[in-house]
Formats: sequence, structure tokens, C-alpha cells
Amino acid sequence: MDMEVTAWNSLYTTMTAQEERRPISRATLRRIATFAKPHRRQLGWFLLLSVVTAALAVATPVLAGQVVDAIVGAAEPSVVIGLAVLIAVIAVAEAGLGLLTRWFSANIGEGLILDLRTAVFDHVQKMPIAFFTRTRTGALVSRLNNDVIGAQRAFSDTLSGVVGNLVTLVLTLIVMLGISWQITLLALLLLPVFVLPARRMGTKLARLERDAANLNSSMSTQMTERFSAPGATLVKLFGRPTQESAEFAARASRVRDIGVRTAMVQWIFITALTLVSSLALALVYGLGGVFALAGTLDPGAVVSLALLLTRLYAPLTALASARVEVMSALVSFERVFEILDLTPLIQEKPGAAAVSDGPVAVEFDQVRFAYPSADKVSLASLEEVSTLDTRGGVEVLHGISFRAEPGQMVALVGTSGAGKSTIAQLIPRLYDADQGKVRISGTDIRELSTESLRGAIGMVTQDGHLFHESVRANLLLARPEATEAELWEVLERSRLRDLVASLPDGLDTVVGERGYRLSGGERQRLTIARLLLAHPRVVILDEATAHLDSTSEASVQAALGEALAGRTAIVIAHRLSTVRAADQILVVEDGRIVQRGTHTELLAEGGRYEELYRTQFEQQPTAAVPS
Repeated sequence: MDMEVTAWNSLYTTMTAQEERRPISRATLRRIATFAKPHRRQLGWFLLLSVVTAALAVATPVLAGQVVDAIVGAAEPSVVIGLAVLIAVIAVAEAGLGLLTRWFSANIGEGLILDLRTAVFDHVQKMPIAFFTRTRTGALVSRLNNDVIGAQRAFSDTLSGVVGNLVTLVLTLIVMLGISWQITLLALLLLPVFVLPARRMGTKLARLERDAANLNSSMSTQMTERFSAPGATLVKLFGRPTQESAEFAARASRVRDIGVRTAMVQWIFITALTLVSSLALALVYGLGGVFALAGTLDPGAVVSLALLLTRLYAPLTALASARVEVMSALVSFERVFEILDLTPLIQEKPGAAAVSDGPVAVEFDQVRFAYPSADKVSLASLEEVSTLDTRGGVEVLHGISFRAEPGQMVALVGTSGAGKSTIAQLIPRLYDADQGKVRISGTDIRELSTESLRGAIGMVTQDGHLFHESVRANLLLARPEATEAELWEVLERSRLRDLVASLPDGLDTVVGERGYRLSGGERQRLTIARLLLAHPRVVILDEATAHLDSTSEASVQAALGEALAGRTAIVIAHRLSTVRAADQILVVEDGRIVQRGTHTELLAEGGRYEELYRTQFEQQPTAAVPS
């Protein structure tokens, strides 16, 4: 490795590493060791090969010096040829060991990435819905990508670099001191001139890189928001395209200016360090040549010293930046461990029971609930705020009690924010009640296994969320083992068969991000088809027709009729026309059930239900009621 390459590596390390002044946590090191343990055998071979490779790197300059001495001393040609062959063998061995070392490095690094990503992904899936409502998706994805890769470098790059450089440094110093301690000490005096600019310039360049990264992030955010269908529509309707363009151009111009400054600082840095390396070589050749002419040093020794000089400066410069690399890796590990240390609020009890077979009843018994505060479910770094919101813990459900018998439909009505969706989310255990009990067929849901609970309960929300995958993949999410015939059957029952059959690729047609290639009514019917495929015994409908026009609503209501048949149903409805046939209607206000009864009973009783009904239907024709 020559001086210029060494300079670039040192500069790059200082620029990209994120050094933080903090003590090294023993707990963090222990957890890192836990993740490294499955790879300990490969790590052992990796370190051994790194040591051997470092030793071979020192041997070549020594042999090159011996070749020069053999030539000057008019040795037999066989001696020179033998030394040349040995140098060639070492070169081949170095290349082979380099490939093998890289193979171990790649296996360890990629294996660690797999372990960390899988651990974080699995853990995140256990987090409550409150976690996802607070966390910025981009920040969370960054932990799975950037921070995991940063942690992986601790093993694939930093560890081997430190070990290899230490071995190279020690062996090189021993050999150089053995050849000429005077020249070696003088060469070391130039080291600060080589290392200090690297750290100072590297710090300056790191600031420029961070500024450029922040500006690029701002541009990416602007492009992501403006290039989405809703964002583009908003800009066209209310935005000012000229101002949007000016803001983007201003950020891009600043990135350009930073790029120019960065390029100039880099060139000045490399030029200065190349000059230092040339001066060091001049010192070796000059002083070494004087010693050689005086007969106190062999000519070959001068060549060996010159070649060994780069082997000395390279590891010294790398080790000078090693702390930055180590701390950067530790920071990455700690950011990953932050996610793993978040305790899921919903946890399955050991030996949890399965939901009993047969028809299912749903019961709320004096249930009280408050949404968890941010410190219980989130991290400031994931929300990209300086401090977490301290609000939370305010009770939103106050002593909710009701029972839905097997096969019954219970409707929840009331104003927005009254607590209806919160009640619905407690049934599939998206949250846990703070007080009271939610029971399925007489058993507290906290005593039931998550798998059996999800199998017994199906839910359709008002946004009808779909993944950016095919119709088939979105349906099979409910039951992966479903047959082709079963898929077409549920599409028929949800009034979607003709539509899907007309699509270019049928079941394999991609529906687009969040299903936006389909209309609102089609998305809802597809989510209903997915629910039908799951065969749940309890169906929860959370305002499934709230944002649909009359035509789409009629189609969705027909599909809902299929979904509700013979099942226990909890239906949240804004439009009272959709729940007049319910077995029981619960009027929810301010987290309390203020009225309950059938449609006829509640109208006769008067009160809040009658007010809601009159508001909706007094001045408009009554919509058709599904049977």
C-alpha cells in the first residue's frame, strides 16, 4: 500500500466514522459478544489469516533488499532467481490468503447483518400499534439498514484492520530497527506531520459531508412528498410551483458548493500527504545512501527500508483512526440495541390457551383504558425529536361493559373520538385494557394465544389497506395455504370476481402502493374477500364504508352481508342506516356507553341516538338497509 492510498483510506475513515465521546459500555460489549458467538469459529480463522497475511506483507521488502545485495555482490544467478521465486510464492500466497480472508470477512459480516436484521424485524413486529403511530418509518428502516451495516463493519473491517495493522506495525518496527535504528527513528519523527493533518482535515470534511447529507435528505423528503400522487395533487391545487422549484434549487446549489469545497480540501490534503511521503522516502534514500557509501549499511538494506516505510506509516495512520472506527461501530450497535430493548406492551403468557371451538361470544367487563405515553412505546430518535412527548395516560374508556352473543351483531355508534375504534382495537388485542377484562367465549384474551386469537377474529378498517403486491399475495395473507378455487370463491362472494378476471394478470395483477390502483370500493371489497378467506368467527368492521360513495357503498354492503353471515359481529358505523338491523346498538360518548338497545327501542327512548338519527336522516332520504 503506497502513501497516497494510505492517505485516502485514513481520510475516508475519519470522514465516514461518527465518533462520540462516551465510555465503552461493558454491557454493550457483552451483547456484541452474544451476537458474535455463533460466528466464533469463523472469527478465529479470520483473525489467524489476518495475522499471517500481515507477516507476509513484511517479508517481501526484506527479500527485495536481499535481491539488491545479491546483485551488487555479484552472487550466483541461482541465488537471485531463488529469491525472485520466493517473492513470487509469497505474492501468490498473499493473494490466496487475501481471497480466503475476504471470504471469511464476507461470511461473518453478512451473517451478522442477517442475525441483527432478523432480531430487529422480529422484535418490531411484537411492538404495539402505539409504537407505529409514533415512529417515523424512515428512521426505523435506517436502523435495519445503516446502523446494522455500521455494526457489521466492526467485525468485517475494524477488527481485522486493528489486528492486522498491529501485527504489521510490530513486525515492521522490529525489522526496520534491526536494519538501522537511526533511520527508523528519524522516519518516525515525520509521523505527526502525516497523521495530524488526516485527523484535522478529516474532521472538516466530515462536517461538510454531514451538511451535504442533511441537504440531500431535505431534497429527498421534498421529492418524496411532491412526487407522490396526493402530494403532487396538493401542489397543483394549492402550491406555488415556482416557489417549490426555487426551494429545491437553493438546496441543490448548496450541495454543489459543498461538493466543490470538499473536492478542493481533499486534493490539498492528498497533495500535502504525498509531499510528506516523498520527503520521508528522500530521507531514507539520502541518509541510507550515505550509510551505504560509508560501508555501515548494505545497499539492499536501503531498498528494504524504503519499502518498509510505507508498511510502517500505513498501519500507524490506520491505528490512529482506530478509536474513531471502534466508537462508530459501538454507536451503531447501541442504536440497534435501543430497538431491541423496547419492551413490547402486548406479551403472550407461557402456556396460553387456544380459543375454544364453536361459536364465539365477545364480552367487555368494566373495561378502562388509557393510551400509553410515548416513553413506554417509543424512542426520541425514532420520532426524530429532541424529547419525547410526555402526554399520555389519560383514560379514554371508562367502565365499558357489554356482551355480544354468538352470531349477534352489536353496533357502536356515536360522535368521532368517542372511543368506538378504541373498543374495537381491544378485541384482537392490539392494546390491553388497563382495568377490567375483555373475554372471548368466557376467557380473558390475555390468557389466550396470539395465534388462536388472530385466527378467531377478523377486522376490516376504513382505509382498506393493501400491500404493493399482487391480488393473490394480498389474499393469501389471510390463509397462505388457500387454493386457487378458494380465492375465486371469496372474490365471487365479495363481488370482485368479474373485476379481477378482467385485470391484465388476473390474480397476479399488482394492486399498487396501498392498493391505489383500485378504487376505494374495490379496495374495501378486496379486504372483505381477504377476511372471508380467513374464516373468522368474530368480525369487526370499523367504519368500513365511511368514505365511499352510494354506489360503492351498496357493493361493499352486499359483500359485508356475506362476511357477517353466521358470525359474531362488532360494527362501528357513522351512517346509522347500516346498523338499523343490529341486535344491539351501543351509543358511545366520551368513553362511556350512554345508551343501548335496538334501533326501534332507542328511537322510542329518545336521547343521544335519536339526535344522531334525526341529524342524518331528517333532511335526506333513508338509504337502503342491508338485510
